[in-house]
Amino acid sequence: MTIRHYLLAAMMLLTGSSLLAADTLKIGLNYPQTGRYKDQGLQQRLGAFLATEEINRAGGVLGKPLELIIRDTRGEPELGAKNTSELIDRENAAMVFGGVSSSVAIASGKAAAERDRIYFGTLTYANETTGSEGHRHMFREPYNAWMAARALSQYLVNNHDNQNYFYITADYTWGHSVEESMRKFSGTENTEQHPGVKTPFPRALISDFRGALEQAANSQADVLMLVLFGDDMVRALRVAHDMGLTKTMQIVVPNLTLGMAKQVGPAIMEGIIGGAPWVWNLPYEHGYERGQAFVEAFSSQYDMRPSSSAASAYSIVYQYKDAVERAGSTRTADVIRALEGHRYNFLKDEQYWREFDHQNVQTVYVVRSKPRDQVLADPLGSDFFEILDSLAGDEAAQTREEWNQRREAAGKPARL
Repeated sequence: MTIRHYLLAAMMLLTGSSLLAADTLKIGLNYPQTGRYKDQGLQQRLGAFLATEEINRAGGVLGKPLELIIRDTRGEPELGAKNTSELIDRENAAMVFGGVSSSVAIASGKAAAERDRIYFGTLTYANETTGSEGHRHMFREPYNAWMAARALSQYLVNNHDNQNYFYITADYTWGHSVEESMRKFSGTENTEQHPGVKTPFPRALISDFRGALEQAANSQADVLMLVLFGDDMVRALRVAHDMGLTKTMQIVVPNLTLGMAKQVGPAIMEGIIGGAPWVWNLPYEHGYERGQAFVEAFSSQYDMRPSSSAASAYSIVYQYKDAVERAGSTRTADVIRALEGHRYNFLKDEQYWREFDHQNVQTVYVVRSKPRDQVLADPLGSDFFEILDSLAGDEAAQTREEWNQRREAAGKPARL
């Protein structure tokens, strides 16, 4: 059965559950089915369907079957907010989750807050999501730019110290946030020594990437920081390979996913370094049995390995279920209290939802893409990432004082 056929069957099954049981618990998934980030969106959808199926087989949530309602954001903030409003106002979704763009997650989260619903950010890395734009109803499951930059910089300072950098950055909230954080922790804030260029978002052309990469080549930099994501990163990296830059510079992709690596291909990806909150081989290397069970179920169901995007969506559905059951209620205020400060082990080592900003604090990993033959040795051709380094969540995350300073600079209160 193809993924498309499986998804159609799954949607029929989930829709049918509402006919069999009038009292269902609806949750909304707001993700890009189209646009530059559609592949990361698909992984979210697959992870969310898998979690929903498993939970319903085990009896649902507080005895009610889960019903997953989906919407396509197309990667557009306005549409994300509109979808969130409809999911709550028309479908009565008890919570909404999704993302694959910080701008979309931020706009969608505000729409949820206006309706007293929780919004879980599934793939949103900009610091602003749980920082200057954070609020009581927003919870972010993956790490943020600050955390990724701290972990990556720890590795880069130890292995590429006193080298020159060049930044190519997507010109929107996430890109700005990641570049700022990477420069801060890698000691590359001097833009004359470590220059950079912005590329348009969301409609960058191949010519935009080629022009930016020509500037990088002419800079004689040692490290090329590609602050791009999704299809943009894929296109830029292919051009960089054609120009020979993958052989002359250490290329770093701050937020690296399995889907992006597969799109680029193992031959081009070899040696690329990046940050990740989770990779599918992690549970096997560290003996995380629940993580292994997820990988096995996902791989069997879809004939592909799960990415961090799938893991995030899968985790969110389970963490929402757990919070509702601990609260004994789907009332938003009760679920928020159940989430705040809660510590758990699920797909990897311990994580927790921090009370003051609702950031999920967790270990951050630095990974490097393996040689082609090692990647393809996996039965599903997806053993891309060697784990080089890691940083504990509490060491990677902003302190309360650092968070307060950014909130104050943005004119926001020191409490959510």
